[in-house]
Amino acid sequence: MEVGPLLMFRHTSRLQFESRPDQPDPVYAHKLQELIGGAYGEMTVTMQYLFQGWNCRMPGKYKDLIMDIATEEIGHVEMIATMVARLLEGAPATATTKAALADPVVGAVLGGMDPQQAIVAGGGALLADSNGYPWNGRYIVASGNLLADFRANAAAEAQGRLQTARLYHMTEDNGVRNMLRFNLARDTLHQNLWLKAIEELQADGLETAVAPNALFDEEYAEHASATWHLSDGTSGQDGSWAAGPQPDGRHEFGYLADPQPLGDLASAPAPDPLLYATYDGAMGEPSGPAMGTETGLAGKIKDVLS
Repeated sequence: MEVGPLLMFRHTSRLQFESRPDQPDPVYAHKLQELIGGAYGEMTVTMQYLFQGWNCRMPGKYKDLIMDIATEEIGHVEMIATMVARLLEGAPATATTKAALADPVVGAVLGGMDPQQAIVAGGGALLADSNGYPWNGRYIVASGNLLADFRANAAAEAQGRLQTARLYHMTEDNGVRNMLRFNLARDTLHQNLWLKAIEELQADGLETAVAPNALFDEEYAEHASATWHLSDGTSGQDGSWAAGPQPDGRHEFGYLADPQPLGDLASAPAPDPLLYATYDGAMGEPSGPAMGTETGLAGKIKDVLS
């Protein structure tokens, strides 16, 4: 039976770009972990783009763009993980200790190799940041609204490129810098791609300047114009955001020099006595039943369970 093309991810043994340091450097391997498992590391953008692509409701150019970049980012994780392992190669903890002793700042802040790189990963990379904090799926943004998501993507690429640029200046290793030059270039492209995709979403009439493009008739429009002067700085009104049309074309900018509170006095209600909050009776008695004495559906469920 003839089988058509299989739709799946496929791994090749070759790296997307060369990732080979000139010499081991366990201290720098610790730093480089930020580009793997940090909040703006390659694992974050990989999973962010994958879930945006999988959740995209429109087959076509936008989904294809998301999935193209997402799949590329998987390769970036592999490149940097390989670089970390090679930076740790032949560099036992004794070498790390010598490097830390030679630089009091490094010794105080890093202390050399992350012990888990040796103990847990066997001399390889971890899914963690430069402090050893594990990568967290809550870092990603995948809302289903492409305008909101593409803006988050541009910001993530900007932060990632910023951190890559800082790490570039933290090493003199030409092999490491060679890889980082590639990463910098791809981050440059990706920022521009997301910014261009935002423009195209608007040109295609799918989104406007504000996400989501809804509820403008429900919101209090009088509060969608003025910046509130709420700091002791004196130059906030000097920017173009203090007067003139807003990017959405629906509102005008303004600047309110002396904003006043619009709500009532801030006060929490009287506490449930069974929660043991410190309380002097100033707010009166609780308006609802004490915990454990619920009425209605909650009470009936409690009675059945008891």
